[in-house]
Amino acid sequence: MKNIAVIGAGTMGNGIAHVFAQHNFSVHLIDISQEAIDKGIATITKNLDRLISKEKISEEIKTQTLNNISTFTSIAEGVKSIDLVVEAATENEALKLKIFKQLDEEAPANAILASNTSSISITKIAAATKRPQQVIGMHFMNPVPIMKLVEIIRGYNTSNKVTETIMELSKKLNKVPVEVNDYPGFVANRILMPMLNEAIETLYNGVAGVYEIDTVMKLGMAHPMGPLQLADFIGLDVCLSILNVIYNGFKNPKYAPCPLLVNMVQAGKLGVKSGEGFYDYSENRKAEVVSKQFS
Repeated sequence: MKNIAVIGAGTMGNGIAHVFAQHNFSVHLIDISQEAIDKGIATITKNLDRLISKEKISEEIKTQTLNNISTFTSIAEGVKSIDLVVEAATENEALKLKIFKQLDEEAPANAILASNTSSISITKIAAATKRPQQVIGMHFMNPVPIMKLVEIIRGYNTSNKVTETIMELSKKLNKVPVEVNDYPGFVANRILMPMLNEAIETLYNGVAGVYEIDTVMKLGMAHPMGPLQLADFIGLDVCLSILNVIYNGFKNPKYAPCPLLVNMVQAGKLGVKSGEGFYDYSENRKAEVVSKQFS
């Protein structure tokens, strides 16, 4: 397995492409937007330069990594003669089903089709193809070049051989793969998202402010980042989407998104990506707590 296609040049996609390319795989980075591809390559270059400044890689490895990446704006062209596709498009079920149906038609018959989805059912994604036994989840963590974990999700029909292949492949990327079964939110987000949602509820109910909630969790629970800051970093829209998947999957009210989260997303306050969430990320503020009442 040497030829890898990555669908989506955004934060997760360019990170996944970076990691495969740095470990000497041939990578096809695919996005319908040339602008997104250019931005993705720029991000990979910046991250490689950061690794050079920390003396973790050489200039030669940077050059080799970038040379291992080819870019495409067509899925049909990008998935020819590949062994594995990793889909890292927007966390939208309809979009993913559409992409996997096309991948099934365009990718070689023996290719494994993986999704980086953080919550959507791998079994449902696989059902959009005629090769469900070759569909699997590879849930990388952000930032991909740094975080060690890869959550490997086997769908109802995923074969043992495909699971074993992807587990071993992940180890070749110097990652730690953990196999989990296909239930809403898997393991990572089934535990993480209710915690973030509860932090938002705590703010919404006026128990404490943004700074206070995050400080309690950082200093009291040794979390490197407070839950509200982490939600901003992930994207409040992404958090809402994942919570809705878990809530709709289990029909359990404990997973229902906090009304404050819903309102903030509707207002376009999505966190870092929009410049404001629970914190203000504008240039002159530098992640200060937003000066307003969250209730």
